[in-house]
Amino acid sequence: MKKTSEAYLLELLNRYPLLESSKDTIYAAAESLIHMYQHKGKLLTCGNGGSAADALHIVGELMKSFKQCRPIPKDLQNRLNKYENGYDLGSQLQMPLRSIALVCECGLNTAFANDVNPDYVFAQQVLGYGNKGDILMAISTSGNSKNVVNGAIVAKAMELTVISLTGQNGGELKELSDICITVPEIETFKVQELHLPVYHALCLTVENEMFKVGDKSWKQ
Repeated sequence: MKKTSEAYLLELLNRYPLLESSKDTIYAAAESLIHMYQHKGKLLTCGNGGSAADALHIVGELMKSFKQCRPIPKDLQNRLNKYENGYDLGSQLQMPLRSIALVCECGLNTAFANDVNPDYVFAQQVLGYGNKGDILMAISTSGNSKNVVNGAIVAKAMELTVISLTGQNGGELKELSDICITVPEIETFKVQELHLPVYHALCLTVENEMFKVGDKSWKQ
């Protein structure tokens, strides 16, 4: 990991001293995400309620520029230039870090919940979207959310890496996860207040590792 990437993790721990107890798993999660993206994998995220919003938030930071500029490759820009407005289109697009929030599929999730079992809605999507080498980020403040746990079980069976964000007890997810970030709080809202800076730091770290600092070419 580059020093400029690690700086985001160090800043996180400096701003939130409570998270020092989670340092090793936060670093491990960052390294795992970097390795996954370097090998062309993708991230799946899931959670319920506020954690569903966090799952969406993570994807929002990864699928477009967060802090670094992310120009598209020159060969793609050249191919776009052959089309009307292609230059402008290519100059505005930003390279994504591929990620999918499993909470978004309202039609699929409600159909599966109604026809089969609501506890298996994320598991069904992991089966559909997941590939060996991908990562599932499972978010549950208790670590015991049934649909999230079931998604993690399928992910493990399909040889995805499971990174979980939980409260301090970890719940069932702790045993299922390759990396379990257990923030040192129990009450739901307090756990969620610590999850946000953790995943912001992870997104910043990965983005910094994957894109050249200071590259402004996508705005030219």
